[in-house]
Amino acid sequence: MQKKARFTLDPAFTTGKVNPRLFGSFVEHLGRCVYTGIHEPDHPTADAEGLRTDVLDLVRELGVTAIRYPGGNFVSGYKWEDSVGPAAERPRRLDLAWRSTETNRFGLSEYIGFLKKIGPQAEPMMAVNLGTRGVAEALELQEYANHPSGTTLSDLRITHGDKDPFAITLWCLGNEMDGPWQTGHKTAEEYGRVAAETARAMRQIDPNVELVACGSSGQGMPTFAEWEATVLAETYDLVDYISLHAYYEPADGDIDSFLASAVDMESFIENVVATCDHVGAKLKSKKKINLSFDEWNVWYMSKFQEQNESDPLDWPEAPRLLEDNYSVTDAVVFGSLLIALLRHADRVTVACLAQLVNVIAPIMTEPGGPAWRQTTFFPFAQASKYGRGEVLDVRVDSPTYETRKYGETDLLHATAVRAEDGTVTVFAVNRSRTEPLPLEVALNGLDLTRVVEHSALADADPDARNTLDDPERVTPHAIEGTTVQDGRLSAVLEPLSWNVIRLA
Repeated sequence: MQKKARFTLDPAFTTGKVNPRLFGSFVEHLGRCVYTGIHEPDHPTADAEGLRTDVLDLVRELGVTAIRYPGGNFVSGYKWEDSVGPAAERPRRLDLAWRSTETNRFGLSEYIGFLKKIGPQAEPMMAVNLGTRGVAEALELQEYANHPSGTTLSDLRITHGDKDPFAITLWCLGNEMDGPWQTGHKTAEEYGRVAAETARAMRQIDPNVELVACGSSGQGMPTFAEWEATVLAETYDLVDYISLHAYYEPADGDIDSFLASAVDMESFIENVVATCDHVGAKLKSKKKINLSFDEWNVWYMSKFQEQNESDPLDWPEAPRLLEDNYSVTDAVVFGSLLIALLRHADRVTVACLAQLVNVIAPIMTEPGGPAWRQTTFFPFAQASKYGRGEVLDVRVDSPTYETRKYGETDLLHATAVRAEDGTVTVFAVNRSRTEPLPLEVALNGLDLTRVVEHSALADADPDARNTLDDPERVTPHAIEGTTVQDGRLSAVLEPLSWNVIRLA
């Protein structure tokens, strides 16, 4: 008989409350994320501001909150002044990050307008350029965006048609400054110094700003942990968060290790927490630095690097870049990454799925044509909708399997969130590619008597995808036979599946 996976839920044992910002996303001037993604004035569905209303509908359905902008690598060459004022008069610039021509037709005001149309849950998360620029330009952007009136820059915003300040409270102090690929790349000492100077000055304008210092671009960086320690030694009392970025893909066809990607993500989070707390202890500080996991996703980066042999004289506008088409397997890994974030909700209080539209994204569009949901759309939308509340401490007893990269790994990856009304949602992934996984959950001290829904994303073809020609090939389906009896949940998780089990 096949061994069951088990765990116990008890409201006395919790991890932390989910910050809504955990369900953030990311809009960068990269490829078709902005142009023909969210902004396409000639599209049949475009509104008066040129925003695609079909995309807006999907973004609302996805349930994103904080949206990071305008990069990403793009921000390290960004001149914010280019992106304000009459759109027709804005300069065209070379974007070194993605070897493109930036028209600046979509800029700061359009970004804020886009957020307003998504709804009140959509919060700006603005990055400042600490690659080719510095403290002065960050302060000018902050004054233009946030000061009510009565200064040259705030009055300039008003003449541009934005009477009300943008009220941006969450700011990124640069992007991936540890990366040699970054325009204006710095050592940890150089970056820590300019980040501290910028943070100190921005707090002089507004003591309540929330600031994100750049952490490592990945756990595999040669300077990982040492970078965080050096940067935080300079900035600990001036910033609120340190950033983490991670992308996952199967290496050399190793699907079993790919399915265990969240093992690396959880290790990354725990190592950064340990580093932050070590610096805090050295400084004898009672303050805790939280984590902003402001880039994460499945990204077939090696495929992009193979294809990225561009003509040195060619600087196209909004080229098709990083348009990965996601399979069921990718969606299951993606769901597991969401579980990893939720399992660390006590310290990961901001997270941004990179990116929102077209570029390694849950939403795809065709210029002049339709928009549709990728397979990864569904886990995110479900987690954002049902993953609000208190994360319960989940410690699984699971059958295991062997992976080349991470050794012996649990087949079950799971978490659970208890809402304010007492209902509980279990999020679970079965990493087995061939076998269903019986699951038993003891519901201690929880007044739960019925299964509201058990939904699964799985398919007989693990490579099934949603495409322009078949946009609804993959959708979640209902699972029958899941029960709650005598304080015990019993379910069977299909092979290679993402599961949402709602209990009341």
